[in-house]
Amino acid sequence: MRCRTRIHLHLGLAMMVGLVANSPAPARGAESQSVRVVPQEIDDLLPNPGMGWETFHRTADRDTHLPSWIPSTIHYARWGWKDLESRPGLLNEKFLNEILRQTREAGQRLAFRVKCCSTDPACPYHPAWLREVGGKVVLTRYQGQGPLEVPDLDDPTTLRAHLDFIQRLGKKYDGHPDIDHIDLGSVGWWGEWHMSGSDAIGMPSPETQRKIIDTYLEAFQKTPLLMLIDGPEMLGYAVRQGTGWRADCLGDMGGFSQKRYHMRDKYPPTLTKANALEAWKTAPVAWETCWDIRKWVAEGWSLRYIFNYALAVHASYINNKSAPLPDDPSVHEEIRRFLRRLGYRLVLREVEYPRCADLGSPLTIRMAWQNVGSAPCYRPYPVAFRLQGRRDQSHVLVSDFTVNRFMPGSVPLFTEEFMADPPDLPPGDPITAELALTLPRALPAGEYELAVAVLDEQRKAPVVRLAIAGREDDGWYPLGRIVLRSGR
Repeated sequence: MRCRTRIHLHLGLAMMVGLVANSPAPARGAESQSVRVVPQEIDDLLPNPGMGWETFHRTADRDTHLPSWIPSTIHYARWGWKDLESRPGLLNEKFLNEILRQTREAGQRLAFRVKCCSTDPACPYHPAWLREVGGKVVLTRYQGQGPLEVPDLDDPTTLRAHLDFIQRLGKKYDGHPDIDHIDLGSVGWWGEWHMSGSDAIGMPSPETQRKIIDTYLEAFQKTPLLMLIDGPEMLGYAVRQGTGWRADCLGDMGGFSQKRYHMRDKYPPTLTKANALEAWKTAPVAWETCWDIRKWVAEGWSLRYIFNYALAVHASYINNKSAPLPDDPSVHEEIRRFLRRLGYRLVLREVEYPRCADLGSPLTIRMAWQNVGSAPCYRPYPVAFRLQGRRDQSHVLVSDFTVNRFMPGSVPLFTEEFMADPPDLPPGDPITAELALTLPRALPAGEYELAVAVLDEQRKAPVVRLAIAGREDDGWYPLGRIVLRSGR
């Protein structure tokens, strides 16, 4: 049952008075008193949706390099246009639906990118039928290797076919419950929005690039889109319209060049010029490792530096390409430390509620929350309270108070001090709220257990694990006892 809710938000911790207890019960003659609960914070890695460690082209239950101590709720993959449209005008739904089924059964959601330009001459990404419908395919080379066939997206027939594909993909899969997000790909090598090393064809015209971005935005209005970071002009164009962003070379501390590397020389000016540093407030940020973490360790690069940098720009995801991790306890501890902060991490600091309440009247609950992670939760999951009676009587009060409003802390980015040693990201400001949830008159009077949870968007089941102790197998967190009286 959805309850009418009165919500007051304040920054800073509120003073909450009453009895502090883990499992409080009403005391004699204390009906006017309130119960104050201070949950115990935990440091477990939490398998929450929409954040964390991504497996790559294999689900968590099939990833032999995924350690048992790393939870993963995201299965990330990239496919060629030909894989998702093997015949003109016909989506390969059987292929994608099977991937979605495997992903769902592994307890994950899918994220993916579409690619058009391949650097492998034996495996082009565009469909073979493109020439048959009059589309233009050109020959080029990548860093002297080739020849390679790639589609010319400036060609009207090619562009029309690809935009039609994006539109139909969105019509079928936008808002699909098993899809977490989609990269705004298609353009450039591997869908990364660059054609570096090509000797015969460059990037499509800015007009074509904007048409592709606009088509993705029109087709996917429910599913979050992440723009690839290459090219500040189009990155800026996309984030102004609400996309997040993805960068594919976290950890490059000089492996491509001893004079220039992505984290110092590419990402700061690109993000700044694109005005993308605030995009995280409304859409996710994703990182992919350059090489994988083994390379960082072999080169002696500082994991603390790399991970603090990634958190500071408010990342929600990391993809290590399902590569093995170094067998080093100190490396594992740095990864644990990073994953405890990556994405949102919600701590319920305090709860206050009355010992007794009247049926048919508002139940006032005061709370203090804090996001100690690196990013918001981007979905409007509501906070709910369950009243559990002694005879299997159960009633859920769903509020309009949603956790997507909990912001993380921030640090100044890309200053001289930051580039020398990125600091630890501070926790977000505490948020207090007062809810007034109407108690139905039809509930039997008596003593109930009060529990809290964050529900899914359908307002049916707990979906977010909180960074506090006490979670039961059904996802609810008991707070204590409350007596419900017949209305006076």
